[in-house]
Amino acid sequence: MRGIFIAGLFSTLLIPAAADAQLARFRGFRIEGNIGADRFKAEGDKNTKLGYGGAAGFDGVLADKIVVGVEGSYWRPNKGTRDCASFGGGTLCQSSSHELGAAVRVGYLITPALLVFGKGGYVNDTQRNSFAADNGLFYVNGAIVGPGYAARTHGSTDGYQAGGGVEFSLTPMFYVSGQYVYSRYDDHTSRQRALAGVGLRFR
Repeated sequence: MRGIFIAGLFSTLLIPAAADAQLARFRGFRIEGNIGADRFKAEGDKNTKLGYGGAAGFDGVLADKIVVGVEGSYWRPNKGTRDCASFGGGTLCQSSSHELGAAVRVGYLITPALLVFGKGGYVNDTQRNSFAADNGLFYVNGAIVGPGYAARTHGSTDGYQAGGGVEFSLTPMFYVSGQYVYSRYDDHTSRQRALAGVGLRFR
């Protein structure tokens, strides 16, 4: 009888501790590396590249099931992207070199090791634009130019991001993830990404 009582006492103490250990897998600071397909759209054209990047953030757990966090991200398409279209007797091209983002994540624990999440936030994309005259005359900066004229500009544009995915905890420290992210920029260009990731969490 005494043995049964002691066993019951230990199980009462250990079960909450085990549950807390599982929840701790999704608490704290994390860093993550990503790789995947990047589709940049500009001037009505689409260009798909392989890209890479990473994220760093902090997560907390509410009511044992809800994970809420913030993250900052960096993304770069491999060798950039370049979409071109005919425009006013010439060729206008737009390309994206890299994107910086800040987002809020909200997720639900399907199991103690499997998180399904959605996210949304701000992005800033660095872009390069170029125009090459194919035919006709153009008035540029007080001068008339013709075929052979080319100009390039470099700048950035703001926008928003929205997406979601899954995260699976392999150990209390290591996890893998998969996600889809859509970014829309103020200059009417956009980007879609399908990403795979590997991460490290610190508690």
